[in-house]
Order: sequence, then structure tokens, then C-alpha cells
Amino acid sequence: VQLQASGGGLVEPGDSLRLSCVVSGRTFSRNVMGWFRQAPGKEREFVAAINWSGVGTDYADSVKGRFTISRDNAKNTAYLQMNSLKPEDTAVYFCAARPTNRVGTSPLIGEYNNWGQGTEVTVSS
Repeated sequence: VQLQASGGGLVEPGDSLRLSCVVSGRTFSRNVMGWFRQAPGKEREFVAAINWSGVGTDYADSVKGRFTISRDNAKNTAYLQMNSLKPEDTAVYFCAARPTNRVGTSPLIGEYNNWGQGTEVTVSS
């Protein structure tokens, strides 16, 4: 399984971005997907996760109401729609997949065994 994240960029506070994560392999529809981020000098942190069907989602408190995670199993792609961006959202964003035998979402980095390369998001005026 390989993950390719894209969609990052430089935006101003209040702007929106949509990140995409394309996953190779035939098991995408059975992988719980997550988004994490790592700001300069800080540890990697959980942002959002989505279960197989797309109905079950989980968010970090810092992004609730602003970010939306979704997936299109037909396209093997997970998305992170980010609205009302703030300077503190500046980070490298990583998508990740849980093993195919794990059902629920998780905010724990160790629960994800496949990671993309990251896409950089900078929010600055």
C-alpha cells in the first residue's frame, strides 16, 4: 500500500484548502484513514480519521467545525477539507492508513502502519 498526499500550499488566514490522499492497492475500502500534522519543532498530532464506510469520523478538538474528512472508495482517495484556516494550522500534513483488519477510527499514531510523504500547509498573511 502506498499513499500519496497532495493539495498543500500557502494561504491566508480564513482561506480554505482541500488535501487529497490517493492510496494504491486493492484494500482501500477496508482501511480506516487518518490525517495527522506536524508543525515545526512539534510532535506529530492527530487531525481527523474516517472509517471504512465514511460514516464514522473523529476530529481533534482544534479542528472541529472547520475541517471535514471524507473518502471516495471508488477513487481510492481520502480528503481533508480545511476551512477557516488559522496560522496555527501551519504544518506538514500526513495521511495514514490503519491495517485492513482494524475497524474503528483512532487518534493514535501507532495504530496506523502506512504513511504518505506529507504535504505542506502554510497559513500566513
